[in-house]
Amino acid sequence: MATPPRTWITTPITADLVRGALDLERTPHGILPHRLPARARAQCADRQLAMAESQPSGVRLVFRTRATAVELDTLPTKRVYVGAPPRPDGLYDLLVDGHAAGQAAVTGGNSLITDMRTGAVENRTGPVGTLRFTGLSADDKTVEIWLPHNETTELVALRTDAPVEPAPPSGRRTWLHHGSSISHGSDAASPTTTWPALAAARGGAELVNLGLGGSALLDPFMARTMRDTPADLISVKIGINLVNADLMRLRAFTPAVHGFLDTIREGHPTAPLLVVSPLLCPIHEDTPGPTAYDFSRLAEGKLRFTAAGDATERAGGKLTLTAIRDELRRLVAQRAADDPNLHHLDGRDLYGEADYAELPLPDELHLDAATHRRVGERFAAHAFAADGPFTDSRG
Repeated sequence: MATPPRTWITTPITADLVRGALDLERTPHGILPHRLPARARAQCADRQLAMAESQPSGVRLVFRTRATAVELDTLPTKRVYVGAPPRPDGLYDLLVDGHAAGQAAVTGGNSLITDMRTGAVENRTGPVGTLRFTGLSADDKTVEIWLPHNETTELVALRTDAPVEPAPPSGRRTWLHHGSSISHGSDAASPTTTWPALAAARGGAELVNLGLGGSALLDPFMARTMRDTPADLISVKIGINLVNADLMRLRAFTPAVHGFLDTIREGHPTAPLLVVSPLLCPIHEDTPGPTAYDFSRLAEGKLRFTAAGDATERAGGKLTLTAIRDELRRLVAQRAADDPNLHHLDGRDLYGEADYAELPLPDELHLDAATHRRVGERFAAHAFAADGPFTDSRG
């Protein structure tokens, strides 16, 4: 007997189906999730920030349904680097009742073509693509589709073969995290295996990931965004991007950190707040920035980074990771005397010298997939432990 044709139901993609985004922009194609609100985006015209915040790390569609098949039309923006092999398509992770149930990718889409030697950027338009998950149980269930952490993604249409309704609140605490490309996901295998996503799953928390590649720079608009975002648990990983960009000296760094934390505390006066210093990065432990590209192996698809600063300038206050760690440790200890919910974690406890010997940074700057898993497990073991800074005291 022939299988009857599937009857599709199209459900509008609205805010009550999206988690992990702070803004949804309506576009000619559909909905573009943003990880920064419009007011914050308007205060900085940096192209790197615009790209990073529109890549939906930690953003997912969440809904209840009895559907056995789900289709999602999206318009991705692929990153293309002149002279380098094509990057793999971004992955979408499917979870059913919290368990991994599939992966898919969407071909086509727009292209953002960058020549790293000259800085020239070209945008090329492309078609909408479709991902499909089939063979799901007909039971009532919670379905999550985690969007690619490293690929700007417009949501065009959601179709299922049974009705969809928003999932009720999970009852889990919301964890708001801010950091660099390592927190964004760098070279993680998929959106649910970035280290913050792994740590959130282990700690039973709802993640809002404000890890923004190249953009953890103590910007006031970021502090205000964190101040105004509902959260039960907060962490900030500070340091590596300030060295990458050679953005400030020690004289500016200390009051900038104080101001950043003061602003967060305006909205979250008693929430656990964990300040994480930089993970080990040998090229910048004692050599200031800026960070420079090493193009020597680009044709092999292996971009590497190097420190372009001068170590002799440390005496003038140029920042290194060692200097940042020392100052964050001192600063948090000073503030914690009046703020018992403020905590410090040395990033080398997540990834240190022994880890570098075993799992070296492939490009001297970013984690690989295995190291994301290690860092996520260690963060969860520290932060969500019975006596850790994120311990649940709700009874």
